[in-house]
This record gives sequence, structure tokens and C-alpha cells, in this order.
Amino acid sequence: MRAIHIVTTRLSSSFRPILLLDLVSSCSPPRQFSIPRRLICAAANGGGRSGSIVAPLVTEEDFHKKIDVNPPKGTRDFPPEDMRLRNWLFNHFKEVSRLYGYEEVDYPVLETEALFIRKAGEEIRDQLYCFEDRGNRRVALRPELTPSLARLVIQKGKSVSLPLKWFAIGQCWRYERMTRGRRREHYQWNMDIIGVPQVTAEAELISSIVTFFKRIGITASDVGFKVSSRKVLQELLKKYGVPEDLFGRVCIIIDKIEKIPIDEIKKELGFTGISEDAIEQLLQVLSVKSLDDLEDIIGGAGEAIADLKQLFSLAEKFGYSEWIQFDASVVRGLAYYTGIVFEGFDRKGKLRAICGGGRYDRLLSTYGGDDFPACGFGFGDAVIVELLKEKDLLPELGQEVENIVCALDKDLQGAAATVATALRDKGQTVDLVLESKPMKWVFKRAARVNARRLVLVGKTEWEDGSVSVKVLSSGEQFQVKLSDLE
Repeated sequence: MRAIHIVTTRLSSSFRPILLLDLVSSCSPPRQFSIPRRLICAAANGGGRSGSIVAPLVTEEDFHKKIDVNPPKGTRDFPPEDMRLRNWLFNHFKEVSRLYGYEEVDYPVLETEALFIRKAGEEIRDQLYCFEDRGNRRVALRPELTPSLARLVIQKGKSVSLPLKWFAIGQCWRYERMTRGRRREHYQWNMDIIGVPQVTAEAELISSIVTFFKRIGITASDVGFKVSSRKVLQELLKKYGVPEDLFGRVCIIIDKIEKIPIDEIKKELGFTGISEDAIEQLLQVLSVKSLDDLEDIIGGAGEAIADLKQLFSLAEKFGYSEWIQFDASVVRGLAYYTGIVFEGFDRKGKLRAICGGGRYDRLLSTYGGDDFPACGFGFGDAVIVELLKEKDLLPELGQEVENIVCALDKDLQGAAATVATALRDKGQTVDLVLESKPMKWVFKRAARVNARRLVLVGKTEWEDGSVSVKVLSSGEQFQVKLSDLE
């Protein structure tokens, strides 16, 4: 039996370069060669990056075996019906961004690995899809968009005028445990403001999300925003004598409060070196849901209270005060947040966070740039679709075509193409019947694509330079010159 020997690119075995090897994993390698299956680089065990990996012998017989026709676990296909829903959702993202005066940007799906491990947080680092490319460069599929935004802002430098108001809709990748509304790839809508230090920036961002919710039929009784500030936690840690260098680790742990048992939270906080007494007091304060109660505990002189009071005041001016509430436990898991943070949640508590964001004034310096005040949010496509299903608000989005053009004789196919071209030149959508079909089939096709009218090209009419038009909603039928067909 003939065998084909496949040699992969030069990759580091210590970093388990699975993304490339998975391309041949469906070829059923011999048992004596084990291909690692994990897709993340978190299991790296050190060592050099030299050496090459030789893939197994793949027999000709293996190429004739059926492949798994399902997409990789945690990913999706988008057949037409799902693509219509995705486009509907994305169009709302784009329209809201346009209404608020934001410009669209995009970044590579593949970025330098260092971009995401410098100051993203432990969870993100552990979930990266990362590998070494053919040039021995460490790269990763982006797990989020904000670091790419920071990179682009630094790259543009003084060539752009502040403030920047940018938005993006991009695919993101994370190797994480899948639950309802959580996949290993998803699309994310980001809106960011660079160059505005005032809380007005956060207030406008939340307003834009509220506008989006209203457009798709979601109300304040369905969804709310939990709001707090990283500065609250900073002031608490300072009050209880917790070293400042533990702040990032504590934020990551506190972000898990609604995800794991409280005893686990206490245990993880204890591992950081915080005393049991400080942990109890800290958790007690983080359970506070009233801004007035928080002010009684930490005083009203600090920036945290002032910022939050201003945000709630602006919420009244923007008209969304019923949507937001204070929750001291909200800190967000990403390490780069520095001030106000917020999360959108469904009030029935059936779903994970719908969206989230906050202020990240010191992110740019992490990558060697000059810091600018900045804030933004990320809004995934998966959870909101689950919420729309829950509320029975998913739109019915059938295919829509204005015209079906059909030749009544196979010799008139060229004439039908001429008619279709004339209509398309006028900006109308046309489904041209490309082969001889009975009229029963044509009418079924017209119903399936929700066609507005049927344009029939018959021999007698065409000799006169005309076509027959049937309006499908009313049944009206008439003959018209091709030059007058609108």
C-alpha cells in the first residue's frame, strides 16, 4: 500500500503546536504516533523552540475515509438562515455606532502573542489559541479586541486627533469551557473612546448599549447594568493593609464571585496572603448594593465615590437611570481596567454577562506608548441571541428577492439573462432561473425566496421587445417593454 509522508513546518514541541497538526488529525495517524489534542498553549513546559516535528505516515486508504462534517468543537457554521440573523444583529451594532458618531476599524485576527499576555489577566492567558509560525514568531488568535486597539492607537501616534471614537466587530477565539452563550469563537462588538478623562465617556458608552437594546425590543425589565469602580477595590485594599501589588490578582478572584462558591473565593484570596479578617471584611463590603452604604464605609472624599455619583447623575440626563444599579462586587476580570467598570446582565439570572466594559487609562504604556485616558466595552454575539430566544424576540428573516426572471423557452435563456442584467443595473435583486423548469417549480421558488414579482420571457412578447410581469401579492399580470421595466 502506498504511503504519503507529510512533514509539517518547523514548530516547537514544547508549546504543543496543535493548530497546524489538527489539519491532519482527521487522517487517522498510526497508533504509535501520538498527536497532542489540546489547543491551548497554557500547557507549555518550557524548553527551546528549535527542532522540527514530523507528522505520521498517512496511507492512501486514510484519504478515502469520511471526514467529520461538523465544525470544530465550539465553532459554528453560518448557513443562509443563520447568516441572515448575524447580518441583522451586526447591522444594529453598526447603526447604533453610526448614530453615536463612531468610525469603524478592524485588526488582524492573528496577532503577536505578547500583545495578549502582558496585561490581559490570568484567565485570558490560559485560554489563548497560540503557536509558533514558520518564522519562529509567537502568535495568537485574538481573544479580544482592546489590545489590538491599543496597538493601532500607538502606531498612528500623533497622526490622529483626539478624542477617537472607534468601533469594531470582530471574531475572537478563546479555548474555554463551553456553556450556554459561551463558545470558543464568537464575534464581538466593541466601542471605545480614546482621549476623554471625564465620566461622560462611560456614560455615553452605556447609553449606546441601551439604545441597541431598545432597537431590538429589550427593555429595562429584561436587562440591567451592574456598575462599580476599580478604585473602590483599591481603596478597600489600602484600608485593610493589603499590598498594592496584589491588586491585579485580587481583581481576578473577585470577578469569580458569581461563578464559584464563596468558600473557594475565600480560599483563593487566602493564597494571596491576605488575612482571614481582611478577607471577611472585604467580602462584606463587596456585597454592598447601595452607593450611600459604600460611602458610609469608605467615605466620600475619594475619586471612586465622586466618579460613580457623576455617572448616576449622567444616567438620568441620558435617560437610562432605570437600567443601572450599583454593585461593589463588579470588578471585571481583565487586568487593564483602572476606573469605572460595568456589566450588562439579564434580570432573570439565566445567562452569563451580556456585555461589559470600563475605563483603562494605563493600557497604552503597557505596550510602550504614551498613556491616554480611554474606556470601552465588548459585546458578544452569542449571549444576546440566547436572550432574544428566551424573550421570543428573534426576528423572522426569510430570503427576500424582488424579481424572479424565467425564460419560457430554453432558446430564450439569453434573453432572460438580458432582462436580469437590465433589472440589476437598476439596483433590483433578481433570481434568474438558470435552467428549463416547469412553472409549478418557478412559483414554488418565488414563494420560497419571497419574490415580489415574476418576470416571464416568452417568444411572442420578446419578439415585440416586451416581457410579462406578474405581481405575486395581487395576482395582477401585465406586459411591458423591456426599456420601461422598472
